[in-house]
Amino acid sequence: MGREEFEDAVADALDEIPRELARAMSNVVVLVEDDPPEGFGPDLLGLYEGTPLTERGEWWAAGALPDRITVFRRPTLAVCEDREQVVAEVRVTVVHEVAHHFGIDDERLHELGWA
Repeated sequence: MGREEFEDAVADALDEIPRELARAMSNVVVLVEDDPPEGFGPDLLGLYEGTPLTERGEWWAAGALPDRITVFRRPTLAVCEDREQVVAEVRVTVVHEVAHHFGIDDERLHELGWA
């Protein structure tokens, strides 16, 4: 799957987020990169970097850069056998990382089946 088609899959996954949650997302950008940054394993599918909404105080808004959700294309393609699996995995990854933006940790995501 090429980069453009993968980016479309990420956009489609974002479109599936319930409208109420999408409206509640604040100061966050979603990106696609081919590979995870150095220092992370080559099998990392997504990464949330920022301050979760549940941890933001009055201090946060003063010059804060947007939070970042990055979905990694090559690792995702490596764990999937076909386009259908890629689309499903991208959806899970996007939901997982958006949940981190809302302050939901990995343990809770495992309990909910999104990890």
